[in-house]
Amino acid sequence: MNDTSDVNRATMVQEADVLVIGGGLHGTSSAFHLARRGAKVIVLEADYVARHSSGVNAGGVRTLGRPLPEIPLALMSREIWHDMPSLLGDGEDGGFVASGQLKIAETDAELDACRERVALLESHGFTHEKVIDRETVLELEPALARHVTGGIWVARDGYALPYRTTTAFRLAAQRLGANFLEGTPVRRIEQRGTRWFALTPCGTFSADKLLVTAGAWSGELAKQVGEAVPVHPEGLMLMVTHRVAPFCNATLGATGRPLSFKQFDNGTVVIGGKLIGIADLAGRHGEIDFARLVRSARTVTDLFPHLRHLGVNRAWAGVEAFTEDELPVISASRAASNLYYSFGYCGSGFQLGPGCGKLVSELMLDGAPSLSLDPFAIDRFGRASAASTLASPLSSHAAAASPVAH
Repeated sequence: MNDTSDVNRATMVQEADVLVIGGGLHGTSSAFHLARRGAKVIVLEADYVARHSSGVNAGGVRTLGRPLPEIPLALMSREIWHDMPSLLGDGEDGGFVASGQLKIAETDAELDACRERVALLESHGFTHEKVIDRETVLELEPALARHVTGGIWVARDGYALPYRTTTAFRLAAQRLGANFLEGTPVRRIEQRGTRWFALTPCGTFSADKLLVTAGAWSGELAKQVGEAVPVHPEGLMLMVTHRVAPFCNATLGATGRPLSFKQFDNGTVVIGGKLIGIADLAGRHGEIDFARLVRSARTVTDLFPHLRHLGVNRAWAGVEAFTEDELPVISASRAASNLYYSFGYCGSGFQLGPGCGKLVSELMLDGAPSLSLDPFAIDRFGRASAASTLASPLSSHAAAASPVAH
C-alpha cells in the first residue's frame, strides 16, 4: 500500500499560486513575504534548506562597500534586520548583532581610496559610510596593529547567523502556510499555457508564477527558457578558530586585501571575505583551497599579531553564483510571462535577503517593487555589451563598484 501511495504522489501534479525553486535565504525570504501576502507557496529545494551559500557564509550584515546600484536595497534591508523580531515573531532576530562594520586602511594610499569612495557616495546622496582616522580606528579596536592608517566605519552594520536566519524565515513562512519540500531537485521548468510546471524526481509541481532562487544552479534553469546569463560558480571558504580571550568588537574588513573577520561571544573567530575555493557544481559542494586559506590567515596575523599561534578549528566552503558585472539578477523574465529570478549575489547576498524577498514579492504580486530593480535586469548583459563603447567611466558598473575592495 505504501508503494502505491508513493507512485500516486510521484504522478500527481501538486499545485500552488507560486513555485519557488531554491531554499536559501532569498528563497525562504521570498516565500515568507509571498505567503504573508496570501499566496499559496511551494518551495522546492534540491538538498536541504540553507545547504549552500545561505547556510555557510560569513553572516555579514553589511551596507559598507556595496556597489552603488545595491546601496538602496542594502539600506532598506538593514532596517528590516534591525526590526527582525517584529517581522518574524517569536523574538527571532537571526542572531543579528549590530556590531558596526569597519573597513581598515593599512597605507596612506588606501586611506585616500577610502576618502574617494565616501566622496563618491556622498555625491549620490548616501551618507552611511564615514571616513575615520587612525586614532579613531584604534579607539574602536585597540588590539589592531599600529600600522593601520584609518578606514571607513558604518555603525548600524553588523553580523548574524546564516543558518539560523534562513531557518527562521523558513519557519515563519511555514506558519503562514508555505510548503517546503527538501530533496526535490528541479530537472526542468516549462510553461504550458498560462501555468508553469517544475519537473522533479519526486513529481510535477504547477503554479501560476515561478521564482528561480537556486543560487549557482539558477543559470541552468534560465537557459531552459532561452535566457543565458554570464554566471559561474565559485566555492567560498570560511574558517573558525579556537577560542581566545575577547579582543574584537566590530566586524572587520580590509581595503587592500580580502577579509571578513569577527569574534563571537564564545571567543571563536570567523574568518572569510570572498576567499575563493573550489566549486563542484555537479557534485553540489565546495572544496577548500588550503593555499588561499594560508594567505588569509596571514592577513589576520598582520592585523592582529597576537593571534599568530591561534589554531584553526575547522574550515569549509559553500557554492555561490557570480555574474560578470558582480551584481545579482533580480528580475522578471524577458522571455516568458510570470517567471522571475533572484540569484547571482556574488558572495554578498546574505544582508540583502530580508529586503530582496520583500521586493521580489512586490514584483511578482504587484507588478512593480517599491524600490527600482532596473540595474539587476536579466537582459542587462546584452545591453551593456552593445553600449560598452559609449559608456562613461562613472556610469559603468565597474566604476560604481567603488575604488575600495568590495
